[in-house]
Amino acid sequence: MELGLPFETYVEQYKYKYLALYHAIRAAIHSGRLPEGTRLPATRELAKLYGISRGSAAQSYDMLMAEGYVVSRQGSGTYVAEGITVPEQPPPVEAVPLLSAWGRRLAELRDESAEARRSELAPPEGTISFADARMPMEDFPYDEWRSALNYAGGSGGKELSSGAPPAGAMELRRAIAGHLRFTRGIQAKPEHIIIFSGSMQGIVLLFQLLLDPGDRAVIEDPGYDGIRRGVSATGGIPLPAPVDASGLVPADWDARLLVVSPSRQYPTGAVLPLERRRALLNWARTRQAYIIEDDYDSELRWGGKPIEPLKMLDDEGRVIFVGSFSKTMFTGLRIGYAVLPPSLTNAVVRAKSLYDPISPGVLEQRALARFIASGGYGRHLRRMTRRYGARYQTLREAMDAHAGGLFRLRPCDAGLHVYADWLQSPAEYHAFRQAARNRGVLFRDATVYSCTPGPPGACFGFSQLERANIEAGVLRLASAWADMQKNGKPGMMEREYF
Repeated sequence: MELGLPFETYVEQYKYKYLALYHAIRAAIHSGRLPEGTRLPATRELAKLYGISRGSAAQSYDMLMAEGYVVSRQGSGTYVAEGITVPEQPPPVEAVPLLSAWGRRLAELRDESAEARRSELAPPEGTISFADARMPMEDFPYDEWRSALNYAGGSGGKELSSGAPPAGAMELRRAIAGHLRFTRGIQAKPEHIIIFSGSMQGIVLLFQLLLDPGDRAVIEDPGYDGIRRGVSATGGIPLPAPVDASGLVPADWDARLLVVSPSRQYPTGAVLPLERRRALLNWARTRQAYIIEDDYDSELRWGGKPIEPLKMLDDEGRVIFVGSFSKTMFTGLRIGYAVLPPSLTNAVVRAKSLYDPISPGVLEQRALARFIASGGYGRHLRRMTRRYGARYQTLREAMDAHAGGLFRLRPCDAGLHVYADWLQSPAEYHAFRQAARNRGVLFRDATVYSCTPGPPGACFGFSQLERANIEAGVLRLASAWADMQKNGKPGMMEREYF
């Protein structure tokens, strides 16, 4: 007897088997799968068919009979009653969502970097991936972090039930203020620091507060594509500004907002010189504009002395300093923050309270505050800085020795990845990416970060790889190029992301 949906589906929904069988038969009658006059199995056969007791089968029939769905004929059996069946209906058509203008803009935006990352999540076994750029958990001082979590939870977990205001746990805001004062020279009051679930949450919320539809926002080109999508989703107009070997090139833009990564430009790693920083501040003053300073991973610095952040040079409240712990701690710790001008603080807190009336992840926030205040965070940064500096040096030496004719690494003295210019033709670049993949080595295509066409480039993450894997990966790159030369000069290949 065909009931349509599997009987187990009805059991999950209605719990009791007799009730599940009643609804299954009733639905089959209404849909036309059991037409009027159809003879139904005897209770003994029905019980065997669906693994229920004969009493449950009889109870289901009694309910159907009481409601007129089936009739019993003496000596003949149980039948579907006449006049009950309705014609089978076409499958329902899902309603088209009536999205707001914001929702429609967001739905139309393409996340190219997410597409590029999909195959990075589970590369084939034996692959050496330079496409990743994260801190491996074996490098993380987990015991110290666990101690901080225990402290944050309080004796017997008594602190677990207490929340924090939308702006975040005050102890973490104080710890961040102290850390920035010591390491970056930023004199920030804790009440002007707002905690977010990752830095991008804060940046997009700032877009919503500072941009009206049609307003222009200057973004770096190349730059993090999430910034471009965030501006567009808000209704703003992204205004790409060129980046050279010294970072963003200042201009007199007709815009209300600028997003810039001066301490370590994303993705090229360029450090914006002091004169350009001052030029940006002069532009903001003249245009009455705001600058969002995105400081995503410059704390992991092993070479050179960082130039003062824009925020430190700002004396008019034009700069919003945005930082994150996702790179310096671990990816799953979604804690970012913004140091706001006093004039913006109240508006940002009010906006954030709509999303988070109670700040999320309060246990982790308090643990991070403890980790910073106890000195554990500083010790961790110093260890990682030495380790990643050594891994970067290994990558540079290996590339110079074995792949110097393919890529030229940009200067790099901080962070978890290095940008590399491709030295051969664009056609050969796209072919080489596939040849490298065939050899079991991945790297990230940097063209996804550009708004305007330009020469090919790549990003090589090194923080997650030991010395031996870095050297082996570069040798695979050299072998991939040799494969191409052996097979003849390639033509333009269809572009893939990996």
